[in-house]
Amino acid sequence: MSEESNKLGPISAVGIVSSLTKIPDGYYAVTQTTDGSDADLWKDGLFKSKVTRYLCFSRKTEPEVVVDMKLIDIKDPLPESFTLVQETLDKKEAAMRKRRLCVKMSTREAAETAVCDIQITAKSKYQLVNYTCVGEINNMGIWYRMGDVPRSLSSQQTRSAPKTDALYSTISRIAISRPQYQQENSGIYTMSALDDVPFMVSEKFHVKPQQMQQVNLMGITIKSLAEIEEEFHYNFGTELSIVP
Repeated sequence: MSEESNKLGPISAVGIVSSLTKIPDGYYAVTQTTDGSDADLWKDGLFKSKVTRYLCFSRKTEPEVVVDMKLIDIKDPLPESFTLVQETLDKKEAAMRKRRLCVKMSTREAAETAVCDIQITAKSKYQLVNYTCVGEINNMGIWYRMGDVPRSLSSQQTRSAPKTDALYSTISRIAISRPQYQQENSGIYTMSALDDVPFMVSEKFHVKPQQMQQVNLMGITIKSLAEIEEEFHYNFGTELSIVP
């Protein structure tokens, strides 16, 4: 997005008013086309009408922002996820008579870009650079421009929090999996390439005690673990008896 569009800020509401003297607080009315003509959306041909309609919008900081706009015929179905601008903001009268303006909203946190400016041209042949044409009404074209949605510091911290928590959780799991005596003795935690790698003897080397046989190799007798423990068992009874 261009620097100019980012300075404008996202639009949070779009509406229609019947009188320029009753524009709601915080709203900006598009009263003229890009060439200086009257931007009344209700006027009809050469006849001067007492009814007027002007498009207006607000950039107030709201939970939602406008991310798309469409101008459809009266008989056309409302596009999915769009909201119809049906009444004027000041008198609650019909907003338009020939066509219908509808907008698509999104939460500010979820939107990366949003509508940041709206212009009206006198003739459809006029093209606005970096703007998208919504449609035509009364030989006028409605155009909008997109811009980035600025992020607050709290929003950025919230988005980065899950990554920090995940990293802390991973480090915690690694630390817990290491033998406790290493931390107690050294007081320093050092990661190695073998951390969290389980070590076990393959099942093909598992031999039951009853399957072992005594083998004599050059006078050396190979005994099982149970035999060794039985032969050399010592309960330290004498030593324990003198301990207070």
